[in-house]
Amino acid sequence: MTRTPAPDPRAAPPARRPAPPRLLDQVRQHCRLRHFSPRTEDAYLHWIRHFIVFHGKRHPATLTAADVTAFLSALATRGVSASTQNQALSALLFLYRHVLHHDLGQVPPPVRAQTPTRLPVVLSRDEVRAVLGHLTGVPRLVASLLYGAGLRLTECLELRAKDIDFDRAHTTMIYTHVLARGVLGVRSPADRL
Repeated sequence: MTRTPAPDPRAAPPARRPAPPRLLDQVRQHCRLRHFSPRTEDAYLHWIRHFIVFHGKRHPATLTAADVTAFLSALATRGVSASTQNQALSALLFLYRHVLHHDLGQVPPPVRAQTPTRLPVVLSRDEVRAVLGHLTGVPRLVASLLYGAGLRLTECLELRAKDIDFDRAHTTMIYTHVLARGVLGVRSPADRL
């Protein structure tokens, strides 16, 4: 009778297959493959997490279009804005189409959030002068750039000193090649105040 040798206790344990990536990690990976901005990625992860929690932590692959509608309707009754509801819908459609590769079919229309009617507020030159007159230092510079050049807040805060030319005769030139607005730059109407 032959004896089988005892396993060596120093031997490495048998190799296990790595676990598949978790759902939210897959979403993150697909967002990065499509070069979404970090803020879009965070927003999509936020709404997908809320969707999962809303349905008692059930996996989205087990949920249907009616469940998506129920979630979106609950958001509307909770008082979110229409753009917020649309963002949540976009996140869920991205999840089902690109991550789960699952066709939801026709999503029944949810209760829609109310879009407020807003009139645009346009300040006169005197009102702009009064607002800028109450500011000093860096906040004044930022507000002047936001108003005068039409920059967004993040664009303004990312500007560097070399992007602004104060040496022109009667105008300030902001070189916005960094902002993908062309090589000529933007003249500031704030110079006319």
